[in-house]
Amino acid sequence: MHSAFETAPATPAIPISFVTKATWEAISANLPEPSRQFARASGFTAKPGAWLALPTATGEIAQVLFGLEDATAKYRDPFRTGQLPSLLPPGVYRFANVAAEQAHLATLAFALGGYRFGRYRKSERPEVKLVPPDGVDIADVARMAEAATLARDLINTPSNDMGPQELAEAAQDLAQRFDAKFTCVVGDDLTRQNFPLIHAVGMASERAPRLIDFTWGDPSHPKVTLVGKGVCFDTGGLDLKPSSSMLIMKKDMGGAANVLALAQMVMDAALKVRLRVLIPAVENAVAGNAFRPLDIFTSRKGLTVEVGNTDAEGRLVLADALALADEEKPDLLIDLGTLTGAARVALGPDLPPFYTSDEALAERLSACAKQENDPLWRLPLWPPYDSWLDSKMADINNAPSGGFAGSITCALFLQRFVGTAKSWLHVDIYGWTPSAKPGRPEGGECQAARAIYRLLSARYG
Repeated sequence: MHSAFETAPATPAIPISFVTKATWEAISANLPEPSRQFARASGFTAKPGAWLALPTATGEIAQVLFGLEDATAKYRDPFRTGQLPSLLPPGVYRFANVAAEQAHLATLAFALGGYRFGRYRKSERPEVKLVPPDGVDIADVARMAEAATLARDLINTPSNDMGPQELAEAAQDLAQRFDAKFTCVVGDDLTRQNFPLIHAVGMASERAPRLIDFTWGDPSHPKVTLVGKGVCFDTGGLDLKPSSSMLIMKKDMGGAANVLALAQMVMDAALKVRLRVLIPAVENAVAGNAFRPLDIFTSRKGLTVEVGNTDAEGRLVLADALALADEEKPDLLIDLGTLTGAARVALGPDLPPFYTSDEALAERLSACAKQENDPLWRLPLWPPYDSWLDSKMADINNAPSGGFAGSITCALFLQRFVGTAKSWLHVDIYGWTPSAKPGRPEGGECQAARAIYRLLSARYG
């Protein structure tokens, strides 16, 4: 069970009463007179995020008031309760009046809000626990919170301690935990086993590139394959990034981190799938043997790829991994990657775009994203832009000039390497929360994984 939850408290849990400006007058009227006077003297106004601990006659906490947005507000943050672990004194609490339709997300947000990254500086988790509300599938909530912790920890770890080898070790640890079959192709073996694009991107680093590969589940079950971009640091290569753009490039393996988080949820829930996880893990470094603009490589699929920009390396490593995944004709092929600044310009850091030609999948995923407060927005695989990938010297260029529709052209590039999978989903995530929000501390973030897990659990549970 996740450390945020307490199912058998030794003493009665302290109630947390949710109030809004619209309900505050009625709730206040039902408080004991000393509590009502204390709230009035404290200036409590039920503003969203405001809280107040009401004391007993002996000075203990009788209950907590916590402000939420009114039902008529333009935006009601479903994760508002994620603030509570950082606000409350140590103790065991319960939600006194949470609406049934809000209980799942309120409970999940409480767990997510207690996250702390303490590998390099002492940062103790809040000593605050929640008795789960009735009707909430606490095992499922805990599963999501634990997966988010995995993704956040991997992304937050700096690149000197999270290179291709360390990422592979994290994947191997996860595979061993669930008795999955793990293999890894490393260094020059990538060229011998026909992964030329992965090798090309990673060969300039002293830390050898590799392809992480593990499988789990009954081979007779539907094949679901997850592919995650594992660029453990991205300098941009010879098309060097400016320092401001390079500052948080430890997060460029966010696709891999979120794929591992998703895989953990799938395996822990024992979904009826044959799961395969593929992660091309590289460091895009600068050295005398770095790949160059206008170099041409023959990909695993056989397509020749001209390098229009060495900073568009994520789609190159994903291309070889997708080609491998596609060879066994999976029922569902999903890739996640921190791929384009264009996606951030279009939709910002909180709303990753996704791409698929499967209309039913798109509709269901959008519903799951809303259900789990894991926002996603569909963008089109727009066929007229496909010609922008044309090269005069090769079959395809990885980075068309012009700068338009960068996320769409990236998706169209990856689509060239998928042909036999029954359904394909591509998500261009950011993997980072630039400034803290309720339930979402600043730093590495679990994006898209919960929404996709909800979709998979409904389909294969």
